[in-house]
Amino acid sequence: MGPEGSKPKTVICRCEDVTVEEIRKLIEKGYQTPDEIKRLSRCGMGQCQGRTCRNLVLQEIGAATGREGKDIPMSTFRPPTKPVKLGLYARARAEHEGGDDR
Repeated sequence: MGPEGSKPKTVICRCEDVTVEEIRKLIEKGYQTPDEIKRLSRCGMGQCQGRTCRNLVLQEIGAATGREGKDIPMSTFRPPTKPVKLGLYARARAEHEGGDDR
């Protein structure tokens, strides 16, 4: 099923619970890049960092604007791209300082 056939309440971004309807409303308001949509909706900022929703957002933008995916700029990526437990940093610091902070 393509983006045109998606129901408005269909969740595009599972991490941030963003629906097709929310994305379409942003596009209608003139936001037509993945970065703009990401900043306004948090779509792509969750735990998966857009791995599941990035292409869906591109499809929605393309369907609404008539542009192809290759003509739409890809959203920016900022590390960390995977979640890191804080305990990892604490252990690394303790080891660096010569102590054991467990």
